[in-house]
Amino acid sequence: MYLIVAVLASLAMGIVIGILLRKYITEHKIEGAKRDAENILKAAKEEANAKKREIILEARERAHQIKIDTDREVKEKRQEIQRLEKRLLQREETLDRRLAGLERRESILEEKEHHIEKLLRETAEIKEKELKELESIAKMSQEEAKELLLVKIEDEVNKEAGALIRKIEENAKREGEMRAKEILATAIQRCAVEHTSEITVSVVPLPNDEMKGRIIGREGRNIRIFEQLTGVDLIVDDTPEAVVLSSFDPVRREVARRALEKLIGDGRIHPARIEELVEKAKAEINKESMLAGEEALMEMGIEGVHEEIIKHLGNLKYRRSYGQNVLQHSIEVAYIAGMLANELSVDVQLAKRAGLLHDIGKSISLNTEGTHALLGAEIAKRYGEKPEVVHAIAAHHGEVEVQSLLDIIIQVSDAVSASRPGARRESLETYIRRLEKLEEVANSFSGVSKAYAIQAGRELRIIVDSDIVDDDSSYKLARDIAKKIEETLSYPGQVKVVVIRETRSIEYAK
Repeated sequence: MYLIVAVLASLAMGIVIGILLRKYITEHKIEGAKRDAENILKAAKEEANAKKREIILEARERAHQIKIDTDREVKEKRQEIQRLEKRLLQREETLDRRLAGLERRESILEEKEHHIEKLLRETAEIKEKELKELESIAKMSQEEAKELLLVKIEDEVNKEAGALIRKIEENAKREGEMRAKEILATAIQRCAVEHTSEITVSVVPLPNDEMKGRIIGREGRNIRIFEQLTGVDLIVDDTPEAVVLSSFDPVRREVARRALEKLIGDGRIHPARIEELVEKAKAEINKESMLAGEEALMEMGIEGVHEEIIKHLGNLKYRRSYGQNVLQHSIEVAYIAGMLANELSVDVQLAKRAGLLHDIGKSISLNTEGTHALLGAEIAKRYGEKPEVVHAIAAHHGEVEVQSLLDIIIQVSDAVSASRPGARRESLETYIRRLEKLEEVANSFSGVSKAYAIQAGRELRIIVDSDIVDDDSSYKLARDIAKKIEETLSYPGQVKVVVIRETRSIEYAK
């Protein structure tokens, strides 16, 4: 029992000694840690102080450098300001000097202005005095003198105008000879209106003369709406049982003829019915044009042509040039071009295509500006024809320069088709009437002694009285006659007006 107590007492003593020993070790470690912390803190403070001193020194150096740079910049700015001030002072002095000079000039100008006004007043007084003296000497009022002067000036202006016209025409002849040939070559092909009574007019028979009143309608409303819808002049005159349709566009004239015949056959003539039948006639013509174009293409074995070109080609069925049907002429040109191309080793199909389409520009309204060759080339280009075909169409009358053998083939084929015997004709009555009208126009001018229409009406030679018309006035006379021909007559191509003035001196030796 005592042994157990002794053991327990020893154990308790060990535990207490352990605890005390542990406490001592712990306190010793804490003291060491405090000393280490104090050392670290002391070292950190010393390092911070050193860094602080370095930063302060660096900041002082930078501040010193900034001050030096600022002082230098301020010095430079002051010097610049001083230079600017000096320049401003110089400019002010210059402006002052100029202002003083301007003031002196202004005073001088005012003096001159007063002097000029005084001179103008004196001049007006002298002029008025001289006019009165002239009127008294000439025994003529100022108005009469003005009239006489105007007459004299008019004569001088006419002479100067004649001289100017002569100069302009000489320049035009010198610079535009080739252009004139092109226009002359294409005008006949484009317009082709030499048969005024045969080509521009269609006669529609009537069952009786009472039908004329129904065609005209109340207050002319029927004939007015008919002309508006068709673009054709409907002439109702004293011709028994017939009316006349007049238009330079054969397609419009054919539409009007068919519509009018249907109206006459139907008997119901009023604006609504007119509009209906005109639209039907247009549809028929469009259908027939497409059919005619397709037949021409099929006959020549040509494929891949745009629908619009087919329509233009078919419209040529209703057009004539000097009595020759243009569609038949185009087919003939295509045949000739194909044969020539075969002989010359050129693409036969391309030649036929260009030959068939060479005159499609004639299908456009005559009111459209431009020659039929260039218009046809534009149509072909717009609807995808090959460049060779387009250029051949444009060049077939020489309006553009020939570039290939194909162009020459189309030119030759066109000339052969047009010039063969019986291809084109003109009635003798129409021919004589045109020549007579040309001579009548020339003889209507003062100073014309004789006038002769020659070369089938393509040239008008005029002989003038040399005592009435001088050299300068002859140019003005030629221009006036040409202008009147353009305004009053219908003719193919061009009419060359030649005024001839000569002075003959005759004496006999006895």
